Amino acid sequence: MSNSPLSVNGNRLWQSLMDLARIGATAKGGNCRLALTALDGQGRDLVTGWMRDAGMRVRVDQLGNIFARRAGRDDTLPPVMTGSHIDTQPTGGKFDGCYGVLAGLEVIRTLNDAGVQTEAPLEVAIWTNEEGSRFVPVMMGSGVFAGKFTLETALSARDAQGLSVRDELQAIGYAGADPVGGRPVDAYFEAHIEQGPILEHEEKVVGVVTGSLGLRWYDIIVTGMEMHAGPTPMPIRRDALLAASHLVQAVIGIANANQPHGRGTVGELHAHPGSRNVIPGQVRMTADLRHEDEATLTRMDQALRQACKDVAAAHHVEVELKDVQYFRPTPFDPDLVGKVRQGAASRGLPAMDIVTGAGHDAVYMASVAPTAMIFVPCKDGVSHNEIEDAQPQHLEAGCNVLLDAMVARAGRSGS
Repeated sequence: MSNSPLSVNGNRLWQSLMDLARIGATAKGGNCRLALTALDGQGRDLVTGWMRDAGMRVRVDQLGNIFARRAGRDDTLPPVMTGSHIDTQPTGGKFDGCYGVLAGLEVIRTLNDAGVQTEAPLEVAIWTNEEGSRFVPVMMGSGVFAGKFTLETALSARDAQGLSVRDELQAIGYAGADPVGGRPVDAYFEAHIEQGPILEHEEKVVGVVTGSLGLRWYDIIVTGMEMHAGPTPMPIRRDALLAASHLVQAVIGIANANQPHGRGTVGELHAHPGSRNVIPGQVRMTADLRHEDEATLTRMDQALRQACKDVAAAHHVEVELKDVQYFRPTPFDPDLVGKVRQGAASRGLPAMDIVTGAGHDAVYMASVAPTAMIFVPCKDGVSHNEIEDAQPQHLEAGCNVLLDAMVARAGRSGS
């Protein structure tokens, strides 16, 4: 059974989400609060103010990552951490990332209200530039914390207007002094809306996230020859777009052949020269393959490479495949996953195991500390959209599971 009979204040959690959503609110009910803009600074000020009101010690590192700490009885122990991000997509919603931060804050507020002390300290993190919609790389703050790339790489990144992360951190007052990473973390939990339709379809309230899908990103260049659409007979054409269409089918076919966790997407396709009476001579396109099993993802990669060779030969074109990014599949910690599962069971919440197909800060944190995630449903599976929505009772339920899991890991002082 759970060590904690406490329950969070769902109304307070909801009101905090709505108050934060006023900063950068959009006409369609969403949010535009891009990383390190003035609006992001206002959001950070609001949430860190709440954290200080809750008696937490707030520290900021050199990349603007925020860590708010509630002392434990033995404050020398590594902290049990939770968190997420409050930056959004240009047409983002009110819950993506923000729920994980404010659920963590609500856990702290609930423990304060009940006068409960944990053995180990608790921390709530706000990670910088998770979305990657203004600066790349994506999941920047947790990536540097986990040693996936250097602090200088992150600070030197520039947006489309040429503004750097370094300068924008200074501009909003969040260029902290603490080193990024390099300190022990006992465990990391992250609560999040699912950003997909599975929980809603299965009528489950809690997703027990067992790990993340691995991901391979590619750029593909198909080169044929531009020729006049009228005089050129079909048999002698070197149509780059026709060849590319077969590669699109190959990407989807590879994913369909590796269900239930195979994913395949072509998100961009640009034909040159883009004239209605010219046979396309070159196509630039992207491919995205995902799976939870590393060996299967490797076979999917090999299948795509073979498809590129086959299409090149069949259509008399050249196909260049460039590797862009690779995330290995990440299984989450069995003990922490078990605590999430137990938290849902002890509260009688309909739950199911699920894998995440999206990138989250938890994926990087899994290489630093034992990690687990908690999903709750979002309406129609819609996210990265202004109409993103979630039910207050589901957000409250997920936060209660987070409370139980964190207290179970940190230990309840005197229990």
